[in-house]
Amino acid sequence: MSKKFITDEIETSGKFKRQKNQFTTAFGAEEGNLPVESGRYRLFWSPACPWAHRSVIVRSLLGLQDAVSLGTLDPIRPDVERTDWAFTLDEHGEDPVLKIKYLSEAYLKADPDYKGRFTVPAVVDLTTGKVVNNDYFNLTRYWEVEWKKYQKPGAPDLYPEELREEIDELNEILFHEINNGVYKAGFARSQDAYEEAYRLVFHRLAWLEERLGRGRYLFGDEITESDIRLYVTLARFDVAYYNGFHLNRNLISDFPNLWGYVRDLYAQPGFGDTTDFEAIKKHYHLCAVSSNPYSLVPKGPDLSIWKTPHGRDRINFK
Repeated sequence: MSKKFITDEIETSGKFKRQKNQFTTAFGAEEGNLPVESGRYRLFWSPACPWAHRSVIVRSLLGLQDAVSLGTLDPIRPDVERTDWAFTLDEHGEDPVLKIKYLSEAYLKADPDYKGRFTVPAVVDLTTGKVVNNDYFNLTRYWEVEWKKYQKPGAPDLYPEELREEIDELNEILFHEINNGVYKAGFARSQDAYEEAYRLVFHRLAWLEERLGRGRYLFGDEITESDIRLYVTLARFDVAYYNGFHLNRNLISDFPNLWGYVRDLYAQPGFGDTTDFEAIKKHYHLCAVSSNPYSLVPKGPDLSIWKTPHGRDRINFK
């Protein structure tokens, strides 16, 4: 990470404090909201990023591929002074739709004075070429609720009304103690800050291990928004966070319920087919860890174990 990242998002105590999203206008029919219009927007992601990955999983599960196009950024950050993402995977090193080389171009077109990191997911309005939403926390819920008329027939209800209060409550816990918790450990700049985050993550993983012994998914027999948020962190844990972020007490594969649960999700369309372990390893070990002077990417672990039978579909949790 760049020195700017270290300076701007590390408190004097050494704790990592994630920057706030700037482009947070909601999608919807209310005045001032972003209009829900098929073909108008392009979602940018990198397969390395968990915040972007969950938006892509929801897009896939709900069948929004024809309504919202997708642009993919290189998991290895470009060698520039800013914390950016590049379209080096595409022909001529530019997005084929917007014809830009860096994600920052769409951000700065929206706000020439933007000073934060250029983050994914980022939704760009194709009528202007400007970023209009980078609100990773709420974006999936917009796909689930506001974009319902463009969802495929029989799309799953990932955010059922009767569970929304409970889902929101759990999502807050997952954000602070799991999704962002791993970053609090990995980007800590003091021993105390690191150890506090380390304890937080493993305490919550133990709680989730116990919870998933009572149901196939976090809210019973059906996948919800919360499962997607948990999945993206679990999928990255053993290949990136365990060693890269010093969260080396246990692998996820050491937790029987969590390990079966994440393999259960991985086996399903929308999850495994959007999970790129090589991209994840490259990004975290070449761009996110604090010290890797020889740019080494770990060879392991053995990824074939992700395809071993999980058996959770045969368990009677009643």
